[in-house]
Amino acid sequence: MFKLFTIEGKIEIPPFLFDQEKTVSARIILSEDYEGIITRDYGFIIAVVDVLNVGKGIIIPGNANTFHEVEFTILTFKPTVSEVVEGTVVEIVDFGSFVRLGPLDGLVHVSQICDDYISYEQVGNRFIGKETGKILEVNDQVRAKIIAVSLGTGRSGKLGLTMRQRFLGKDQWIESDIEEVFSEKEEKKKEKSEPEDKSE
Repeated sequence: MFKLFTIEGKIEIPPFLFDQEKTVSARIILSEDYEGIITRDYGFIIAVVDVLNVGKGIIIPGNANTFHEVEFTILTFKPTVSEVVEGTVVEIVDFGSFVRLGPLDGLVHVSQICDDYISYEQVGNRFIGKETGKILEVNDQVRAKIIAVSLGTGRSGKLGLTMRQRFLGKDQWIESDIEEVFSEKEEKKKEKSEPEDKSE
């Protein structure tokens, strides 16, 4: 899920940025320090959106930089377990497929692609369902559910995804699930509306 957070911190502004507005200098430094990293509290930090306040600079003898308290807003992507997400299949390997979810990729293990026996076809670089005939290839748009989140610190994080349940997977699979549900409801309506056979 994408979220905005307002946080406080401290920055050092080097002399070569003294000719800029403090907020501009602060944004340059904050962008270098924060954008593209993963934290446990905020998830993947996509961008520094706004610098709200830059405090007065403190000078420390022997250091040319000025030190400032700063308040700023960041845009983050913080995935949570059971969240349903949409993305694009960017890579297929024999053990699963990698799905790009904006700033991070998630892995759909081969056992979680669909509720069917799946085989990996190396020549076509795709997965095929044995009974359903479902095919998963690179560039397919999919809907998946997050089943595992492991966000380290720095620039690494792992997401586990599943597409086994109804209404997950490729658009065609979801449309097929919807049609199936409607047919089941129609069948039940027919059964209820048919008069009971009262012959003896």
